[in-house]
Amino acid sequence: MSDAGRRTAIVTGGAGGIGRVLCARLAAEGWRAIAVDRDAGALAALPDGVEWQEADISDEAAVAACFDAIHPDRLDLLVNNAGIAHPDVGPLEQLSLETFRAYIDSHLTGAFLMTRAALPALRAAQGAIVNISSTRAIMSEPNSEPYAAAKGGLVALTHALAISHGPDVRANAILPGWIVTDKHGDLRPEDHAQHPAGRAGTPEDVADAVLYLARAGFVTGQTLVIDGGMTKKMIYVD
Repeated sequence: MSDAGRRTAIVTGGAGGIGRVLCARLAAEGWRAIAVDRDAGALAALPDGVEWQEADISDEAAVAACFDAIHPDRLDLLVNNAGIAHPDVGPLEQLSLETFRAYIDSHLTGAFLMTRAALPALRAAQGAIVNISSTRAIMSEPNSEPYAAAKGGLVALTHALAISHGPDVRANAILPGWIVTDKHGDLRPEDHAQHPAGRAGTPEDVADAVLYLARAGFVTGQTLVIDGGMTKKMIYVD
């Protein structure tokens, strides 16, 4: 099938973790999957069938150049997945404005810039946006203000996009909980056991949710929590 006839998806942060698995899954299911990431080495190591484009999505000019290079004939799905992945930044009193802005830019500004650039193609294809937020948008551990603010902003951006651009474009957010990627290594049995589902999550769980939202024509403006039930669990100090 030519590219013009294939469903097309762009996944930011597509070179590692959740993004890498999602791109591979999309390609395996017949999509034209395009990973966008600033890690050139990781992009080059993506599996066969996944296209890629190097770009810093927090930079306006880089996003424009990225879309000029990709120039998709159609765009059915944009997954805004990129962002700094380390929530703990230390005490707020010692947090620099530069660091705070880096978190906001990598998650939220990048999602804005990519979405703005993608909207004409998404609208033409009656496509969908999926923003990868986090359960940290609705709950927190200490010393995570920039990450929480960025992920919370993605939730708000999602419902604004859904209202502004429906019915032509749907927008939803996924809030993953504890997702075990290659960078996190093995977990202890007790780490899994504390989840009501009996285990921590995997990138494949998030990919399942993205593919559901890509085709769920009556779902928009929603937040889908993928956390094994952890945000519903009441915790008391013994």
